[in-house]
Amino acid sequence: MALNTSAETPLPVGEVSRLIGGWIDRLGAVWVEGQITQLSRRPGAGVVFLTLRDPSYDISVSVTCYRQVFDAVADVVSEGARVVVLAKPEWYAPRGQLSLRAAEIRPVGVGELLARLERLKKALASEGLFASERKKSLPFLPQLIGLVCGRASAAERDVLENARHRWPAVRFEVRNVAVQGVHAVPQVVQAVKELDAIDDVDVIIVARGGGSVEDLLPFSDEQLVRTVAECRTPVVSAIGHEPDNPLLDHVADLRASTPTDAAKKVVPDVGEEYERVRMLRDRARRCVRAVVDREERGLAHALARPSMEDPHRMIDERADHVAALLDRGRRTLGHLLDRADSELTHTHARVVALSPAATLKRGYAVLQKADGHVVRDPDEVGGDEVLRARVAEGEFTVRVDA
Repeated sequence: MALNTSAETPLPVGEVSRLIGGWIDRLGAVWVEGQITQLSRRPGAGVVFLTLRDPSYDISVSVTCYRQVFDAVADVVSEGARVVVLAKPEWYAPRGQLSLRAAEIRPVGVGELLARLERLKKALASEGLFASERKKSLPFLPQLIGLVCGRASAAERDVLENARHRWPAVRFEVRNVAVQGVHAVPQVVQAVKELDAIDDVDVIIVARGGGSVEDLLPFSDEQLVRTVAECRTPVVSAIGHEPDNPLLDHVADLRASTPTDAAKKVVPDVGEEYERVRMLRDRARRCVRAVVDREERGLAHALARPSMEDPHRMIDERADHVAALLDRGRRTLGHLLDRADSELTHTHARVVALSPAATLKRGYAVLQKADGHVVRDPDEVGGDEVLRARVAEGEFTVRVDA
């Protein structure tokens, strides 16, 4: 409703600001398009501050949104990007300032395309297609290289010329395909499958020169990405230039910044390899020479020892020592034998002195009964009993009279 004011009854500035805020609060959410000129994301803050500018009218408006709203498009939205924002106008009465509270942000044009690719990238990454552990290593010297590229393109020329310059003997199996447009994806997929089926192909290079995001879109196609992920042959992605980053770069076993870089990474340089072989050969010679010199010094040191200069010296010293021990052993054994002989002689004399035979030699006799029992008592024998009498020189029989 209209306000009744005059020069005599004006409204205070604060009242006017309050009324403007009331009118703006009654407005619903609106979609606003503009270019982000300022972007402020403070670490730990839950709110993101933007400034949207309309280049046609050179008008800017402040926009605030919660962090989770901005994080949904943070990967593809930055300063300078054009966006469409669903926001509700807000009026800050103390400062008399208009701002927008954003509930959704959508990139437009290329930004929308990048957002879609980012969502596909996250989905494929969650399946493990970009995992580093599934990537295959390239052979050191591929004998046959599969090349997928445009017909008579600069990318084909760069790969072939640089590869043959680095290693003249390298061979290529080339598949010319469309690298942009509606036929690009099926042709590239078919070419990759054909090359992967050839047993002699050691590595596959998918190459294309630079271009816009739309031109490189076929190399971010989900079908192509999954085809490359299923290849048993290592695949090298050489799409565009250094800033370009299609999804094929993430699933490929090796990313090359340019087609020329792909040739350098896949094929070794014959000059560099020859130089490396020469260096290794020189290093091997130095190592062998060092080993031989060390062994020669060790051998000379061993030959300089007294035992090697006069090997019989030790034998002679040992021979003298053995002779001395032998002589000592003989003397010791002689003393032991002499002592034992003396002891044996004395023992023999005692035994002879105490022997019954010695007693018999003095004229004594030993009487034995028929059963060999020695007669010690006369009562042990009877009349007419035959006894055996043993003397020093023999024995004879006797008969008892009484």
